[in-house]
Amino acid sequence: MPCFNKILIANRGEIALRVQRACRELGIKTVAVYSTADVDAKYVKLADEAVCIGPAPPRESYLNIPAIIAAAEVTGAEAIHPGYGFLSENADFAEQVLKSGFAFIGPPPGVIRLMGDKITAKAEMLSKGVPCVPGYAKNLPNDERELLSIARDVGFPVMLKAAGGGGGRGMKVVSREEDLLNDLQITRSEAKLAFGNAEVYLEKFLQNPRHIEIQILADMHGHCIHLGERDCSLQRRHQKIIEETPACVIEPEERERIGKVCTKACKQLGYVGAGTIEFLFENGKFYFIEMNTRIQVEHGVTEAVTGIDLVREQILIASGKELGHSQDDVLLSGHAIQCRINAEDPNSFIPSPGKITNWHAPGGFGVRVDSHVYVNYTVPPNYDSLIGKIIVYGNNREQAISKMQVALSETIVEGINTNISLHRELMSDENFISGDFSINYLENKFM
Repeated sequence: MPCFNKILIANRGEIALRVQRACRELGIKTVAVYSTADVDAKYVKLADEAVCIGPAPPRESYLNIPAIIAAAEVTGAEAIHPGYGFLSENADFAEQVLKSGFAFIGPPPGVIRLMGDKITAKAEMLSKGVPCVPGYAKNLPNDERELLSIARDVGFPVMLKAAGGGGGRGMKVVSREEDLLNDLQITRSEAKLAFGNAEVYLEKFLQNPRHIEIQILADMHGHCIHLGERDCSLQRRHQKIIEETPACVIEPEERERIGKVCTKACKQLGYVGAGTIEFLFENGKFYFIEMNTRIQVEHGVTEAVTGIDLVREQILIASGKELGHSQDDVLLSGHAIQCRINAEDPNSFIPSPGKITNWHAPGGFGVRVDSHVYVNYTVPPNYDSLIGKIIVYGNNREQAISKMQVALSETIVEGINTNISLHRELMSDENFISGDFSINYLENKFM
């Protein structure tokens, strides 16, 4: 007997297809919601039922809470999976889902709201013993003298961050005192425009850290485990491009230590479901930056090295079942790498929507492709440029890199621009191969 009879997937693209597959394996019927731009999408055709929820603009479709709730009501869905992006970390949406009588496949709304505000999230994590970047974890004052005093105490360079930010937006590095006030005003304006919240806080800017994140799973019965770390340091404009696990800079003892800190904090938070705690890692020290209260784009590399289906676990947890794994069951075996394939110019990173005239996905032992596209599929201009993810698994990092090189050489996408050539270049980059890189590496490489 399946844990739910029918789940509505409140998302699009490859994650909608990924959730749909997990549901079908569990014997659960699926409802796809779609905008008019996605009427011909693969996941729409494969769903048991599909409901159009509005025109192409996200605010009129994938961010339209009443339309999504109505779709769940008319189709008789029992639960809603938000995927990632869109409404996945919207506490108001989670609340409305629950109030409308559906299960929300994610953490409680209160936890989403707490972790969604970077100021309160940092204060909460500090109180639970999670190491954080030194800084001023409150909304910055307007008084110039007080502001300068705070920044001097932390020490330049500093990073201004939007309290409601995410996805690399609402961030600005300030290297000089004379730029602080003006940069703060700019960051506040950007934060208000992007997130509806002008609050900005300040942290010490670390010079060359790695971006390391810890994957956790927690159920409703007080059980919580971690599934190791992912290294997401190869970024362009704070957007992840390549992710891998395990991180070549993390020792097993460090993994166990930070994993225990994260699971303890999540238990105290009352966290439920899949979540990711993100850190900067420099000189052997972890510094908390944020928590993502949803499934991650890069969850597949963790699945590859642990053998645990994270989306399946999300669904089972939301149905009230206990975790099917203890911490002792979690064994990291081999090495996995993911390349995000985006419809964009590989040099300017300008999105490249349009019709895909030829598509050939790679294959072979240890190669996985998560993608919703096909020949003659039209990439719409309204959404994120991600069109697929190539995930490879090898016995070690060297073998995984070799597999990815082969996989990328087999990948063909014609009709639009993609960043495949960039990935091919990076897989042969001496610094990447040696593991000698930080979150600043790509920015410096393309300067």
